Amino acid sequence: MDIFLNLLSVILREGFIYGIMAIGVYITYKVLDFPDLSVDGTFPLGGCASAALITLGVNPIIACVICFGAGALAGLVTGILHVKLKITDLLSGILVMTALYSVNMLVTSKKAVLSIFNMNTIFNTGLGKLLYDIFGQWGWVIMAAIVCIIVKILVDIYLSTKSGLLLRGAGSNSLFVTSLGRDPGNMKILGLMLGNGLTALSGAVLTQQKESADVSSGTGMVVMALAAVILGEALFGKVSFIRATTTAVLGMMIYRTGLTVAMQMGLDTIYLKALMSGLFIIALLVGRENKKRQNNSVLRSRL
Repeated sequence: MDIFLNLLSVILREGFIYGIMAIGVYITYKVLDFPDLSVDGTFPLGGCASAALITLGVNPIIACVICFGAGALAGLVTGILHVKLKITDLLSGILVMTALYSVNMLVTSKKAVLSIFNMNTIFNTGLGKLLYDIFGQWGWVIMAAIVCIIVKILVDIYLSTKSGLLLRGAGSNSLFVTSLGRDPGNMKILGLMLGNGLTALSGAVLTQQKESADVSSGTGMVVMALAAVILGEALFGKVSFIRATTTAVLGMMIYRTGLTVAMQMGLDTIYLKALMSGLFIIALLVGRENKKRQNNSVLRSRL
């Protein structure tokens, strides 16, 4: 029973933390219809910047805010490459992702791994420390949930504003945005900034929980996040009272459950990336099948 509870706490904690990234990828992939590969660079950017700032004595909450800003700047670069310089979306993301590896190494003073063991983080100071003292390791789960829920609520509020509606229009109907006197390209840049900012924030929170930053931690993050978004939409998209941002987080929970169970069953870590790709393929197939069913139901209703 204790083993099960420990696994559950790990799944929930990591699900909430990575869920922040899933919300960011939902904005770029679903709202903007932009396959943003720079996520693999902005995730470790947030982690490396968070660790570097904490070693300098910066308050961990302020460090998270700064990391969000750093990710937003990376998203700005991706947006400028695509919108202003007319570089394709995939290539823009690849260019930024590649460049960010050097940036991350510079941030960590050329260290592949930067440890912040026994330093102040959001998990061992303030509310995080109080929750841990009361609930033990479940306090970390609660703290991760609080951060994720705050992010989700703020994103939901933003998407319901006029700017948020224009952001949605930039991805689905750019002519509508133009008719309102706004530049859909600028709205796309704003969306990329928001999505990458949330991805960097996710990396910052994970680093503070694990007390170390790894410059290579971003490998496969875009696959994980996309799979979570697709899984969440396929399994919970029909539930009317569940928002899309919530389905992204729930999808991440399911994805992390699959990875954790496989690792506990003795899967060698060298096969982890292959498993991530396999789960992504399953998510794509489930999403495609659900879309076919929806189209068929629409045709029947018209007949």
